[in-house]
Amino acid sequence: MEPTEEEVKNQIKETLERLQGKGNKSKAAKYRRDKRDTHRQRSEDEQQALDEGSKTIKVTEFVTVGEIATMMDVPITKVIGTCMSLGIMVTMNQRLDAETLSIVADEFGYEVEFITTDIEETMEVVQDKPEDLISRAPIVTVMGHVDHGKTSLLDYIRNENVIAGESGGITQHIGAYAVTLEGGQKITFLDTPGHEAFTAMRARGAQVTDIAIIVVAADDDIMPQTKEAISHAQAANVPMIFAINKIDKQGANPEKIKEKLAAMNLLVEDWGGKYQSHDISAKKGTGVKELLEKVLLEAEILDLKANPNKAAVGTVVEAQLDKGRGYVSTILVQSGTLKVGDYVLAGKNHGKVKAMHDERGHSVQSAGPSTPISILGLDGASTAGDKFNVFEDEREAKQIAAKRTQLMREQSVRTQRHITLAEIGRRIALGQFKELNIILKGDVDGSVEALSSEFSKLSTEEIQINIIHKGVGAITETDVMLASASDAIIIGFNVRPAGNARQLAMKEEIDIRNYSIIYDAINDLKDAMEGMLSPEMKEEITGTAEIREIFKVSKIGTIAGCMVTDGKIFRNSKIRIIREGVVIFTGELATLKRFKDDVKDVSKGYDCGMQIKNYNDIEQLDIIEAFQEVEVKKKMK
Repeated sequence: MEPTEEEVKNQIKETLERLQGKGNKSKAAKYRRDKRDTHRQRSEDEQQALDEGSKTIKVTEFVTVGEIATMMDVPITKVIGTCMSLGIMVTMNQRLDAETLSIVADEFGYEVEFITTDIEETMEVVQDKPEDLISRAPIVTVMGHVDHGKTSLLDYIRNENVIAGESGGITQHIGAYAVTLEGGQKITFLDTPGHEAFTAMRARGAQVTDIAIIVVAADDDIMPQTKEAISHAQAANVPMIFAINKIDKQGANPEKIKEKLAAMNLLVEDWGGKYQSHDISAKKGTGVKELLEKVLLEAEILDLKANPNKAAVGTVVEAQLDKGRGYVSTILVQSGTLKVGDYVLAGKNHGKVKAMHDERGHSVQSAGPSTPISILGLDGASTAGDKFNVFEDEREAKQIAAKRTQLMREQSVRTQRHITLAEIGRRIALGQFKELNIILKGDVDGSVEALSSEFSKLSTEEIQINIIHKGVGAITETDVMLASASDAIIIGFNVRPAGNARQLAMKEEIDIRNYSIIYDAINDLKDAMEGMLSPEMKEEITGTAEIREIFKVSKIGTIAGCMVTDGKIFRNSKIRIIREGVVIFTGELATLKRFKDDVKDVSKGYDCGMQIKNYNDIEQLDIIEAFQEVEVKKKMK
């Protein structure tokens, strides 16, 4: 029996009501609804407190859609809907960048405060009480131009003023070491090969240095690298002491250097200014003692103090992989005391301190403020400038390390340069568009910027130079992996591959070029670009032949009996038929024979038989000109 029209209408109505939620609800649905209603019925006081406390949410960049929804206490579907209305298709586990996070939060009436994953954000900083602070040794960085005597000065200080053990027992390239003067005062020196480490650390917010000694050669000038060192020290607000070196050399003129400094608005005390300076000879040791006294005087004015009776806090100076011992990290304790067995977190690396050694290689059990120390036990090589901290809870340190690693990976993915539609269109229009990707690493910021600027100028319509990453410091494994992922070459200016970077580059077949002269790098890059330019095709005439006889063969075609009059005719040559000086046909040979044999080529003075492919309209005395197209390297303009 068929249902009546009325029954059909009722059925449709019931179905629609069920779909719209107006029909009979299950007990579970009713329970969920009642619970939501109860949840919404907060007292006015609670609601006010909630509004006051939750309208600003603290997030790190790249939190997921699910996480931001939980923080704002709104359904995930609403957040996804908001993103879609903004034209962003997202899923629950997709991470959002800073700009998108701000817009989404603003839609729900929230403000976003971005926090970093630095240790200061994740740990409560305890202020030291004045009575707990004791004086500490100053941390000094020696900077200046190449060959102005930085190393000589450091060697003299290290060999003559260290009152402990024999000087030959000092481990080289520890990165930092402490010296004890005759009066018992201590100074910690940061041993940097130039000022790139100082620059890198300052860029990472690690204010390690208390005083900077700027070494200038008295027989030279204020060089660009010296100017850079001065500007970096000024930017970091670090007191400077000028050491005018090589006063024992013929032609030395310390007053000229002071005059040049005055021109830079840096008046030394001798000239009535505020900057201390001293004339020294690092080779003979003249004036070095007085220079160190001035360092101690400057330190006294700074009144440097630290609390040794707490968990250690400090900075990583350098880290390397030792084949026998594993990862060795040179660190500088800035506050507190580090002990063997402490659990350390440095950047994204963590681990328990298994052993500690001073700059002479002696094993030590604890290290106080302003003490440089090398430690074993971290699970990787931290970056220079990474802050380290001691954790009581091993699990907490591991969680922070994992979060940092994840964020670094997210940021590296997000910051990769993506090609735009406009750029794709431009490339298609150009046709033969090519790219040269470069990763640029240098010893100092100035050199990197100069090279970067010069390389960018080399870009042409046909070849685009992309500097996908530039930085100060050694070429690392990360640089090699980035080059591998982006088909780039690595150019190192006064730097070399660090750790396993060279082996990794060989394995990944990445080209690493090292230079010490800017113009060599620019010229080599020009040569590389000339190699990438589409070569010009140039015709090269290999030989000519004259048709003396014509033979018509059925089922084969017309055969030209020729005499080679110049050069050589090759079987694979392209040919032109020239009649009375006019080209009447351009094509290729079908066959080339001498007597009955096929041959590859026929030289001048010999006769031969030729058949032209798909062409039979030849006459006696026509000239056959054989030519080949050769590639000619295109030159940069």
